[in-house]
Amino acid sequence: MNFDFLTPIKDTIIAHLVLQSAQSLGRSMAIHSAQNGLPELEDVQIAIFGVLEDRNAIDNLWCGENIDAIRKHLYQLFPGNWHTSIVDLGDIQKGNTIADTYFAVSTLTAYLLKKNIIPIIIGGSQDITYANYRAYDTLEQTVNIVSVDSKFDIGSSEDELNSRSYLSKIVMDEPTNMFNFSNIGYQTYYNSQEELDLLQSLFFDAYRLGEVKDLTKVEPIMRDADMVSIDLGAIRQSEAPANNTCSPNGFYGEEICAIARYAGISDKVTSFGIYEYNPRFDRNNQTASLVSQMIWYFIEGVNYRAKDYPYSTKESYQKFIVLAENDDPINFYKSDKSGRWWMEINILTNNKYKRHTLIPCTYQDYLEATEQKIPERWYKAQRKLM
Repeated sequence: MNFDFLTPIKDTIIAHLVLQSAQSLGRSMAIHSAQNGLPELEDVQIAIFGVLEDRNAIDNLWCGENIDAIRKHLYQLFPGNWHTSIVDLGDIQKGNTIADTYFAVSTLTAYLLKKNIIPIIIGGSQDITYANYRAYDTLEQTVNIVSVDSKFDIGSSEDELNSRSYLSKIVMDEPTNMFNFSNIGYQTYYNSQEELDLLQSLFFDAYRLGEVKDLTKVEPIMRDADMVSIDLGAIRQSEAPANNTCSPNGFYGEEICAIARYAGISDKVTSFGIYEYNPRFDRNNQTASLVSQMIWYFIEGVNYRAKDYPYSTKESYQKFIVLAENDDPINFYKSDKSGRWWMEINILTNNKYKRHTLIPCTYQDYLEATEQKIPERWYKAQRKLM
């Protein structure tokens, strides 16, 4: 396939890479350069590319201006004991129109997904999430989206697609392939009660910042995701100043890195995006360094995937049956390989939601079910499958 819309990494970054240790991450990956062209994608597991698009950014113009500082920090990090083949495909420049940029992102992402390559997208404004989502149309499957953000970005149905309204376009635009949406880390004062009520009426999930400070709650959320979108505005300003809308409150650097690692560990996550990096507000490349570490942790997570669900059969699990108040059994499964837990949703027909019948949960969810406290995520999934 022709990817003329991808531009190579700048020669200055390549020259800086030459000065790094031979064991550095940059020296161990194939890079799109003017001299060598696009790297081959055979046997590649992860492909990084940037999207230099900010025309639909709200209050964060220039966030698609330059991501070279991120690459500079990423390349000089040392990989772990990894066996993953990684390439950097360069950048998607602004198209003649924003629709052109979206088309390029969707086309490239769809191509990578079909080759079982995980794209890591470095934005650009967060409306690129919509283009990422549209890439899944070609797979003809329903999609679970997890957004790490202080805001829901719902907007209204009358709004044009932008970084504050992309979610409403995902919900409303055909084809509607999204099965579930989860927000991690919203801050209540940035979101209206109407927006929260709308999410609840759609049986979507929203977790306040204080609630997910217990990061163990993040793992089952990420385990059920197909694509993950992180807005750097979810990180506190002191940790990541390179965003014009950042807040004094948010995740700490080590917390957002742990969240990125949970996304990588998830067997279901097939695309990962970090958005709203604005180099004009970065201090001493502090945010660029943090983003590079987030990418590092995501890649490490991919290397430690247990490959239990959806790769294993139910015979690979221990089964526990809990009788609910109405005497309907809820089946819990514990992986023999990883020790992680799932609960089963029963559906009567073999429909397009079959891949969502096992819902990630925790051991605590199982214990509470034995005391007749059925997990809320089970109720929501059951309602969506009815």
